[in-house]
Amino acid sequence: MKSNAMMPAGLVYAVLGALLDYPDEALLAALPEARERLRGERAFTREAHAALDQFIDYCETRDLMTLQENYVALFDRGRATSLYLFEHVHGESRDRGQAMVDLLQMYEQHGLQLAPGELPDYLPVFLEYVSRLPAEEGRALLAEIGAILQSIATQLTKRGSAYSFVIGAMLPLAGVGGADTLQTVGDDDAKTPPSAADYRALDAAWADEPVRFVGAATPAQEPIQFYERRPSGGAASPSKPNRNQENRHG
Repeated sequence: MKSNAMMPAGLVYAVLGALLDYPDEALLAALPEARERLRGERAFTREAHAALDQFIDYCETRDLMTLQENYVALFDRGRATSLYLFEHVHGESRDRGQAMVDLLQMYEQHGLQLAPGELPDYLPVFLEYVSRLPAEEGRALLAEIGAILQSIATQLTKRGSAYSFVIGAMLPLAGVGGADTLQTVGDDDAKTPPSAADYRALDAAWADEPVRFVGAATPAQEPIQFYERRPSGGAASPSKPNRNQENRHG
């Protein structure tokens, strides 16, 4: 049996999810309370505590418009840093739509209702769900997305993003190794001109069909799939970015 002292309180997952959501006035107002909550969490390593403090410092030293511009520039350019979990797993394959339905039903069974336009695989929503689970169950579910979190953290660190501090703090809880530690925050991404690859990714995304839940088949009786399914020939399924997060940014 695992020690309860090493199990993060459910509320901590919700706080981490809030820090990863699109910044608004409510988030800025809640930063002091978030800092206090995270500092009191014994499941984090000393390094994780320091990293989370650095992220909150980053938020407190920039105005809201800058934070929002940086957020959009960081998370809306391609798939590597996407906070939509199934972007990293299913891409455009048919498995993605069914996985969405299965995850949505799992949320509803625990009383979590999504806002209009909100997708169930959005990481802040997923963390809100995890926060409602018993400690061991929540940590086991977080471990299911450990490889995805590790990949996102690596990409965020390469970009010099303060958001790597938040994702990186979750990696030990998910049972995976940490990404390289970011030394200097340089993530005023809105100042970085988009590359040709960024524009191609955006063009492809706008051409993508939206995910539809109406008329979906009965969910399969199996766990949610957080790993890439490969076709019989052994080639990886094709993928391209999901632009449904435009619903959040309005």
